[in-house]
Amino acid sequence: MNYQETIEYLFNSLPTFQMHGATAYKPGLERVAEFCRKLGNPQRNFFVIHVAGTNGKGSVSNMLAAILQQAGYQTGLYTSPHLADFRERIRVNGEMISKQKVVNFVNKYKSDMEECDLSFFEMTTALAFDYFAQSDVEVAVIETGLGGRLDATNIVIPAVSVITNVGLEHTALLGDSLPKIAREKGGIIKKSVPVIVGEKNPAYNLVIEEIAADKRSQVIYAQEAFTCLRQEQDGDKQLFDMMRTRDGQPYTLRVGLLGEYQRQNVNIVCAVADYLHENTPLTITRRAFVEGLRDVVQITSFAGRWQVLEQRPLVVCDTGHNPHGIAHVAEQLRKRTNSGSLTCVLGFCEDKNIREMLSLLPADAHYVFTRADMPRAAAVEDVCAVATSLGLSCEAGIGSVAECVDLVRERLSEDDMLFVGGSTFVVSELIRG
Repeated sequence: MNYQETIEYLFNSLPTFQMHGATAYKPGLERVAEFCRKLGNPQRNFFVIHVAGTNGKGSVSNMLAAILQQAGYQTGLYTSPHLADFRERIRVNGEMISKQKVVNFVNKYKSDMEECDLSFFEMTTALAFDYFAQSDVEVAVIETGLGGRLDATNIVIPAVSVITNVGLEHTALLGDSLPKIAREKGGIIKKSVPVIVGEKNPAYNLVIEEIAADKRSQVIYAQEAFTCLRQEQDGDKQLFDMMRTRDGQPYTLRVGLLGEYQRQNVNIVCAVADYLHENTPLTITRRAFVEGLRDVVQITSFAGRWQVLEQRPLVVCDTGHNPHGIAHVAEQLRKRTNSGSLTCVLGFCEDKNIREMLSLLPADAHYVFTRADMPRAAAVEDVCAVATSLGLSCEAGIGSVAECVDLVRERLSEDDMLFVGGSTFVVSELIRG
């Protein structure tokens, strides 16, 4: 098979959550563990930072990978989903896995993958582990796909585990309450391996602490390890004045990611980098730390998080796609400084709580609804009906996501703002054009 045939095989032959939703979710670690044994357990060949959480996983993972790369380590980064190219999921030192490597892996192990009845995500996870081992990766940042306890990535033994936060998401699979979801996220905690938690939230902290106590693992709350004294935008970056709690050490950081919600993510990254430097063989100099955060977008090609696509009018996209993430987006939109109107082009997956997400967004905006080209996308007319019932000004968009955005963009003035989001797949289609 050539590369295109290989990608078609992966997406069409193996169940993908992206295309099929919950029916593609295969809980349990037995299949991926068995397959990785056939590969020689490549996930044991490098240090791992394992990152779970409802929101912020991508930002935290990319910032950590950029820092580790600047520190001189051969660094692997495994994230999902991708925006434009499948190979975005698997990177070494910021470079995507080659097409030929993907083809070679699938050709070599196709029968084994089918024998093990792997899901798309399980196969991709094993591919990442194998590629990292072949590439002499020294440390890899591994982002969970869904949940944690039964996620395919959870066969790793990390140097440190990270839980960014816990919000209501995938409730049919992970549970219908924060404590239940926290138990799934907390499933990544390993025996005697510390876990860094992004926020101290009484709604679920006890669950994580109970799991950690049972595993004899230390819980480190990032917001207690570091304090953010100042956050402000500085051109295409943000300025953060941070203070390390244990000794009052100050850090002034220019971070190459926008969005006020990055405050918590930067706090987490500070705590993780500090832990790695102080308690593992990994050495992270102050220079590597500062430069990695400053140049994260250039180093890892990270995209889709409060990404400014145009200035006049201001066009911004963001992949926030659940109530927890949309709440942060809504807060940012309410603080907009443009003098004109706000228009939002949104599309959602049908298995999301669309009513709750729309109710969080600014009531003074005009909404244009679109539909990503994938089976799980909610019908435009259904979303319009929900928005109308909430009293929002709205209309059905025309054409594809990119076409819809172009048509809306044409009728805006230079002082207006256009926001595009609601779903990772909407942002993906916009970026692909």
